[in-house]
Amino acid sequence: MTKLDNLRKRAHRAGGSPRAWASATVLARLALATGFLSAVADRFGLWGKPGSGNVGWGTYDLYLAYVHELAPYLPGGFVDAVGGVATAVEATLGIALLLGVAVRLSAWASTGVLLTFALSMFLFSHPEAPFSASVFSAAALALLLALAPTGAYALALDRKLGLERSHSGSLPRPQTCTCRTATAPEQGQ
Repeated sequence: MTKLDNLRKRAHRAGGSPRAWASATVLARLALATGFLSAVADRFGLWGKPGSGNVGWGTYDLYLAYVHELAPYLPGGFVDAVGGVATAVEATLGIALLLGVAVRLSAWASTGVLLTFALSMFLFSHPEAPFSASVFSAAALALLLALAPTGAYALALDRKLGLERSHSGSLPRPQTCTCRTATAPEQGQ
């Protein structure tokens, strides 16, 4: 057995490890939470003034102008409300993911928010924009977090509150299909 074969086997086994899933879900929560909270902080100028450093908006007004660009199909006054709701949702999801509250629900909601944002960027800003900003990647990460095995959410308030049970042993084995396929009747029957 080569070293590469050994490495492949170890990597495959790690995918079923409760410890690996616990680590992955904590990292996923931190990455998504900091992404949401950083974007909200930028809207309120906490990362600096517009045009300085890597500041995306720097003011709430510049953020709303961007929302208008991404949602030209919505009436003007409604877009401002949508921008406010999006900010509240992103702040809420960021805090929920950071603390580990309603993790699975927050991950599903994050997937929806990020896919909506990515598609709007793709269609109304520039097709390359969501790829450079890794929005599709973040949406995929949120989806993987939502689909994590039951009990995989380590360092989460959900676990402390008894809303998500912890692992007791190994992860459940994937179910295999025991479907019967119809066979053609034998000749003469």
